[in-house]
Amino acid sequence: MTEWDVKKLRILRTLRDRGTVTATAEALLMTPSAVSQQLTNLAGQLGVTLLEAQGRRVRLTDAAHLVLRHAEAVFAQLERADAELTGYLRGEAGQVRVGAFSTAVPALVVPAVRLLAHEDRPGPEVRVHEAEAARAYELLAAGDVDLALSLAAHAPTARDPRFAVLPLLADPLDVALPVGHRLARAPGLRLADLAGEPWIFGGSGPWSQITTAACEAAGFVPEQAHSASGWTAILAMVEAGMGVALVPRMASASDPSHAGVAMRVLEADRPHRHVVAAVRRGAEQGPAVARVLAALRRVADTTVQQS
Repeated sequence: MTEWDVKKLRILRTLRDRGTVTATAEALLMTPSAVSQQLTNLAGQLGVTLLEAQGRRVRLTDAAHLVLRHAEAVFAQLERADAELTGYLRGEAGQVRVGAFSTAVPALVVPAVRLLAHEDRPGPEVRVHEAEAARAYELLAAGDVDLALSLAAHAPTARDPRFAVLPLLADPLDVALPVGHRLARAPGLRLADLAGEPWIFGGSGPWSQITTAACEAAGFVPEQAHSASGWTAILAMVEAGMGVALVPRMASASDPSHAGVAMRVLEADRPHRHVVAAVRRGAEQGPAVARVLAALRRVADTTVQQS
């Protein structure tokens, strides 16, 4: 019977995800020579060639991809077993490490922690790791967090066997205008009405893509007057009359201090950003993770009803 070594299979999967032996070694806190040796041993155990030289790099063979396709089911089952064992040993309390992007922390994670604290039975201990939405899946894959809150734009496809991705809410995007702006109180405001305005958004990354995509869907390309990624900086510039911006409802609710900013709900073609939760496949059945997910869904449902 073929010998399947889970530790070595994890090294092979990391190489697939990271692309190079050096990056794999850094991610797993190993030396490149140790990574190569472990994979050579695994190839010998399985009796197949796993790697082929490609210039200075290596590529996974078809046999390696076949092995990993079956190994993913093993990893998922181990996650389920670990979750059940943790629940058995700790009751349903346990600890859940949550990776979340900045606006999700006050809008979703903190209210969920409060809900858990007021339940009759002890709740899981939630540890928060703030991270950019695009970074969440790296942390999840590396085992640094147990649950990640991210944006659907960054979510892996449904075919990715490593993760279970669960939709949470559609966060509406409102327009931030200086209170003295000519359209600050205009009825029936549409995004297209702001086509000629100077815009404030990030120079690259998800928020740049979300803003430009929303404006292009409304029929224009926004003129980027200023580049910023933090909501405090963006709202401060709007308040100073330096431009207008699309702001997620979750972000404006968590930073209500800008009295000089008029937040306008778009009457038509209102864009959204979609927030998702993700866990390593199989882990969603663990009692502690399941309770945190349930609390996050309750908060998200309340947020949607208030939108």
